[in-house]
Amino acid sequence: MGRAEARRARQGSARRAKQTDKKSGIRRFFTWKKLLGAFLGVCLLGILGFIGLYLYVDIPKGNSAAKLQSNVYKYADGKVMARVGDVNRETVPLDRIPKDVQRTFVAAENKSFYDDSGVDLKGTLRGVLNTLRGQGKQGGSTITQQYVKNYYLSQEQTVSRKLQEIVISLKVDNKFKKDEILAGYINTSYYGRGAYGIQAAAQAYFRKDVEKLTVSEGAYLASLLQAPSQYDWSSATEAGKKRVKERWAYTLDNMVEMKWLSAADRAKQKFEVPQGPKPLPGMSGQTSYLVKQAKQELFAQGVDESEFEAGGWTVTLGIDKNKQKALEKSVKRKLTDDLDPKKRKVDGDAQLGATSVDPKTGRIVAMYGGDGYPKHYTNNATRSDYQPASTFKPLILASAMENNAVTQDGVPITPNTIYDGRNRRPVVGGDIPFAPPNEDEHPYGKISVQTATNNSVNAVFAQMGADVGLEEIKKTAVSLGMDGSKIDAKPAMTLGTMGASPLQMAGAYATLDNHGKKVTPTLVTKAVHPVDGVETSVPLKNPIGDQVLSRRTADTLTSVLTGVVNDGTASEAVKNTAYEAAGKTGTSDDNKSAWFVGYTPKLVTAVGMFGESPKGGTQVTLKGTGGGGRVNGGGYPARVWADYTESALGGNTGAEFDLDTDLGAGVPPTPTPTPSKTPSASPSPSETPSKSPSPTPSSPSGRPTDTTSGKPSDPATPTDPSSSPPPDGTDGGDTGRPTGGNADGGKGTNSLPDFN
Repeated sequence: MGRAEARRARQGSARRAKQTDKKSGIRRFFTWKKLLGAFLGVCLLGILGFIGLYLYVDIPKGNSAAKLQSNVYKYADGKVMARVGDVNRETVPLDRIPKDVQRTFVAAENKSFYDDSGVDLKGTLRGVLNTLRGQGKQGGSTITQQYVKNYYLSQEQTVSRKLQEIVISLKVDNKFKKDEILAGYINTSYYGRGAYGIQAAAQAYFRKDVEKLTVSEGAYLASLLQAPSQYDWSSATEAGKKRVKERWAYTLDNMVEMKWLSAADRAKQKFEVPQGPKPLPGMSGQTSYLVKQAKQELFAQGVDESEFEAGGWTVTLGIDKNKQKALEKSVKRKLTDDLDPKKRKVDGDAQLGATSVDPKTGRIVAMYGGDGYPKHYTNNATRSDYQPASTFKPLILASAMENNAVTQDGVPITPNTIYDGRNRRPVVGGDIPFAPPNEDEHPYGKISVQTATNNSVNAVFAQMGADVGLEEIKKTAVSLGMDGSKIDAKPAMTLGTMGASPLQMAGAYATLDNHGKKVTPTLVTKAVHPVDGVETSVPLKNPIGDQVLSRRTADTLTSVLTGVVNDGTASEAVKNTAYEAAGKTGTSDDNKSAWFVGYTPKLVTAVGMFGESPKGGTQVTLKGTGGGGRVNGGGYPARVWADYTESALGGNTGAEFDLDTDLGAGVPPTPTPTPSKTPSASPSPSETPSKSPSPTPSSPSGRPTDTTSGKPSDPATPTDPSSSPPPDGTDGGDTGRPTGGNADGGKGTNSLPDFN
């Protein structure tokens, strides 16, 4: 063999070895030809499967109307509270719906409606993937798909139901004209307020027949379909109102883009605010608020709104029928019987809301929302547009103790800590200058946190806010159930300038009553609905959550708040009751709101009183209500609370607070030291036995601590006379008495609010 032949032989051997190596191991299984073949095979199987599904699945008969039933609401004892469900639906032909109103629905939901095949494959695939991931209703659907879901299928979120929707939508689009599909969609959609179809919606929101709807009104109704309960103007939050107005504008802008509305006509469009809802059949008074709140709770926990409104549900509430009646009677006895709007115009501005909660279960046992539909649509128990004022102050002390905060001089903040309560005392250590007035400009001197709480001293809590840190206080408030979006971490927040509802405040104080374990007041205890003929319960969140405050902090706050009831701003209305109680009053800037949030070992109730103009719903002062002067938290709110609590507890008043603390007004004072055998010329204050705790509790060393120096003060030094209570014993906080000054704490000054 020559050299050339030998070289060719070696090269051939190398090529064979290389080919053998390529085919070895995992490469034998994943060649590009095999991968391509597998992909094409899967595609072919998918196509064949879809063709089979298309041939197998037929357009079913419409069954939504046949499923519509009443929803039943029950009290905690199982007795029926309300039966709601006379289906509000009237189908109208497309020619009764103005053309530009028809187009608002296309512009809002499916701009390609007149050109597509009835299915948005990209959006549907996204929806299927989200369903598989358990992310709920996300992804796009055409008008045809939504109509199929409304009329032919259910609202359940499963992959098989989604595949059915695709097939039926293609067949429906092939069988029916676009106008027929659009008419079906507009007539079967749910618009909120129990209204199915555009005719019912036109009446529910604008009190007119569909023929008379304007393009602006049509754009609102089309926008509603995305989130009916969140976008209903009568009950929407500020964020909800903003979103529905944005969607309304989006719809009209799309109509301009699609040449259905001229730019000039678009510029003329004005957002038409819908009218308030009509009372549902068979509902009046407090039932109207309870049913609406129950629905909102269920929707917030994932129940589909349109599926719920289709009926067949049984919803049990935690409302105790006897306690509910007791609350309504107490409002009448202690407030409304005292009002005469014909005699005093201000009496017609008074609104009251209350939420009563069992702190052990978190169940709402009674709720008062106002005069009821149709007199007053806003539920005063859940509204959060008024300031809670000084009912927020206990949360500042809770945050101080939970964060082991200290004063500017390094003294730990407890109920015994001494603060300077001088009127308009500038806050030390804050980023923004702040020197709030005390109620009626009362000039307190050196006082304990306990005394400052009893008498709602602004100067003390403003300084404490700087000592603790405003962001830390906000975190504590949010952990207790308050809405962080309404809390601006600025010095004025220490006076309760944020918005809050009686429902939220009841939850915060219930958490204190429950030894720091989070309580989220909940109305619905059980919700059952039929699924394929079988009654199925919806899983509901537990109202009792995690430990958000240490037991010692929570119990110390309870101990402190017994002082407000026994010796402070609520003592006139609540003292000398047959039960142990703790609580806090609050009176806001310009007297637009007045509060008492109080609790016993077994019941927590927040009562808020609000000044609201009957026309326009703007906030107005309560001053002069009932023929008196300023309305304080220790007045009407505390009286309603005390009357209701006594009725609600009945004979079950013997329970005592089980407190794990050695601080606060609820703790007996330290025994007085035995006097020396050598008599002194004049007895010192410590040698004089006292039957009640000193207004200035002592530090752990037995001597008051002055935060201005960080050193124990001399017990023989006379108390600053300015720290003593006014002659009537009200201590200048929520006094319950008329004053010559204005309610924002300045005699002729509005620069700073006065919240007590």
